[in-house]
Amino acid sequence: MSLRMTVAAATIGMGLLASNGVQAHPEMVDVSSEYSPGTIVVKTNERHLYLILDSGHAVRYPVGVGKNGKQWSGTTRISGKYRNPAWSPPAEVKHDIPSLPDVIPGGSPHNPMGVAAMTLEGGDYAIHGTNRPGSVGGFVSYGCIRMLNPDITDLYDRVSVGTPVVVTR
Repeated sequence: MSLRMTVAAATIGMGLLASNGVQAHPEMVDVSSEYSPGTIVVKTNERHLYLILDSGHAVRYPVGVGKNGKQWSGTTRISGKYRNPAWSPPAEVKHDIPSLPDVIPGGSPHNPMGVAAMTLEGGDYAIHGTNRPGSVGGFVSYGCIRMLNPDITDLYDRVSVGTPVVVTR
């Protein structure tokens, strides 16, 4: 699958912003986890992503998650990593927002993928940055996991293709 097709599969919501003042800063937190070190765990209801470091510690990041009717849960893996990806709105997003262009170039301030994206295996989703930081912390996307640009950059540097990802509600 080409980069454009892969990133085009990563659906996100546009225009549904939360004014929550979330600040970029990965936090080291204590956790009681049954997950292996290196696993990414997204807790949708908390709107946090955890990178498990060991059985008692994780790095926690605030995230935006799927809006009502767009949430999902399950286990997958990172299938690709891309810096400044171009984005093509999937059919569902284009239907809802027909004024969107067919492609938004990487690096554009209007690109909803932000500075980096990590696509997820077996679905139409990604963990990605955003150029709309006010949306992080809310139920805002079409199913993607949205992070502040400094946070996706930090996570991107910590994980590799094949990293397990668990999304819970």
